[in-house]
Amino acid sequence: VPANTIYQWSEGKEGHSVFMTPSGYTGVTPGYPEPGSNGLSFDAKGRLVSCEHGDRRVAMLTPEGGKVTLADHYDGKRFNSPNDLAIHSSGAIYFTDPPYGLPRREKDPRRETDWFGVYRIEIDGGVTLLTKDCDRPNGIALSPDEKKLYVAQSHGPRPYIFSWDIREDGTLGPQKVLFDCSTLARKYPGAPDGMKVDKDGIIWTTGPGGVLVISPEGKLLGHILTGQRTANCNWGDDGSTLYMTADFHVCRIKTLTKGAGW
Repeated sequence: VPANTIYQWSEGKEGHSVFMTPSGYTGVTPGYPEPGSNGLSFDAKGRLVSCEHGDRRVAMLTPEGGKVTLADHYDGKRFNSPNDLAIHSSGAIYFTDPPYGLPRREKDPRRETDWFGVYRIEIDGGVTLLTKDCDRPNGIALSPDEKKLYVAQSHGPRPYIFSWDIREDGTLGPQKVLFDCSTLARKYPGAPDGMKVDKDGIIWTTGPGGVLVISPEGKLLGHILTGQRTANCNWGDDGSTLYMTADFHVCRIKTLTKGAGW
């Protein structure tokens, strides 16, 4: 994110290389500590969708190589800095909007909303505000049956994993604290951040110390210690290799499960 660049990596001699730069900020104003794109996901057609801090939008890479803006405002107000996303099987896009990409974060004069929201971009292009009851919404994921929404909150005093039931009309049920990371945060560096769900509905979320493995009922099942602050994770290869992005490394580990959708 700070380098405003998306990198790619492949096994063998190629290793890592630059995929796109600039990745999330096309302006020239200095002072952005995290201007690049953050959350990335491919839609059902293989198009890369990105949350872009600096340009304050959710965008999609076109087959021709350009980008189209999917959403950059709600009710006439610019987003803060879209952070992470999860794509529904219908094509709708759920995403979080904390202040981390703004130069002065929550105190930045460019803020136009009074909240840090969780939104959904509908398949017709409209934007729905799902909740504004999070202090710092960050990572986001859907359960395999798409009936639950999970959001990681990175706020220091309340490092929580939230969950909601998704009603048939698309609105959210009452907010629940699925897991409180406070105790782990006093022992390890890091906070709840990017997350994914495996085929059995178990949540794999970055957090204090590395990656936490949490049951749908909120029980801590395991803890992968990376030794660094860890920001995101996702499955690759045959669906059973978990890749993790830490402060200075990209790590991977074989798992006994596969990610949802594999």
